Amino acid sequence: MAVDVTATASIDRPRDQVAAYLRDPANDTKWIGGLRSARQLTPGQVTVGSQVERVAGFLGRRVQYVNEITELTADRLAMRSVRSPFPMRVTYGHRQASDGATEVSVRVQGDAARFYALVAPLLGLAVRRSITRDLRNLKRVLEQRPAS
Repeated sequence: MAVDVTATASIDRPRDQVAAYLRDPANDTKWIGGLRSARQLTPGQVTVGSQVERVAGFLGRRVQYVNEITELTADRLAMRSVRSPFPMRVTYGHRQASDGATEVSVRVQGDAARFYALVAPLLGLAVRRSITRDLRNLKRVLEQRPAS
């Protein structure tokens, strides 16, 4: 079963601050629910080709995966799994809104496999709930930080 889910939120911070936060894997555990750890595997700044290993809990299972950055622009960060239980692509979009806030989107695309194929009908709903909750966390974390 293919999953293609997008969630959006408005965050009262400038786009460059939101983008910088999203591009730093050290921040991932602060806003992505269920994420136990995240570490950059490649040296230097995050750029196209950088790889990040994540360990998470999802639907009661431990999930370990490595994502590789495939696109990094002023308003997008896209990555694809290079090692995971199922192939996926995750895209973060962030564009400046007219009121000074930033419109943020998270899109997850993937194909259920193995264990996840058994729960395929519920997978899309679970992913949507998860990324919607993650965006609420991101909003809370960024809006509580002092504006710079």
